[in-house]
Amino acid sequence: MILSPAEITLDCEADHVTLVWMDSRTQADTSLFRLGSCVPTSLTPRQAFFSVELNDCDFRRLVTGSELNYTNDLVYASSPDSYVHPFTLPVVCSYERPQDWFPRIYEPVFSTYGVENLVFHIGIMNADFSGPAESTTFSLGSLIPIMASVEQQTHQPLLLLLEECVATTTPELQPGSDFYPIINNKGCLVDSKFSRTKFEPRQKSSELQLSLQAFRFALAQEVYIHCTLLAWDPNGLDQTKKACHYKKAHGWELLDDAAYSNLCDCCDFTCNSRKKRSLASGKNGLAQKAVLGPLIITDFTS
Repeated sequence: MILSPAEITLDCEADHVTLVWMDSRTQADTSLFRLGSCVPTSLTPRQAFFSVELNDCDFRRLVTGSELNYTNDLVYASSPDSYVHPFTLPVVCSYERPQDWFPRIYEPVFSTYGVENLVFHIGIMNADFSGPAESTTFSLGSLIPIMASVEQQTHQPLLLLLEECVATTTPELQPGSDFYPIINNKGCLVDSKFSRTKFEPRQKSSELQLSLQAFRFALAQEVYIHCTLLAWDPNGLDQTKKACHYKKAHGWELLDDAAYSNLCDCCDFTCNSRKKRSLASGKNGLAQKAVLGPLIITDFTS
């Protein structure tokens, strides 16, 4: 695919990208080109050549309608007195979205006590949670459907929980960075106290559906949601192993059994467990960190 005649040639393959900048008309220093975070694979005085994987160089993945798009930037950085001024060009690889594609942010396999493997998933869904979202751009105040799940295979029945979720503008959590709390205190959906955010009724013990009201934090910027997923013994719930959301007329309520909502009483304080259970033993469950995004929240009224 030719983006600009005699300048950029882009070849998008299934999981690999080849990009060539070639121009004999300028005095650009080809060593100053960057594709995202990657330096040229090879170069000549008039050519910068990149041969990279789609999971490298900070490519961004976005599903829109029937397309799965990977985007990046070809950047040329030079000094202010250079003959060639700095510039940035978009790089886009578009693919037909597989019919069964699901935005699997994490797909690790773990061994747990006495049984085979666990595989965790998290993704942004369509309005009725029946499939992946066609867009990851949401208007302020709308609901963002999020589903997390764990594939149990032959494991003893486990309950999927979200211990913690925060929103940031970076794909990695960094010390001192700004963040928006969504779930904290070992399973308390704190955002539900101030919005329409809520857990949806559970369809399967191995799945958890969250309707998150789009928030004002980092409007029009890329937002990443960092979560800790936990697969746990359904008979081992306590103040640190739970899913609680706030209902305006009733206060904190336990998603899986409202009769035991006293487990949520600590959500406004500090939730601690009296039980000496350890994830390190692997006997009760397993936790895994995951990152969902990027997504963008816009305010169309501003």
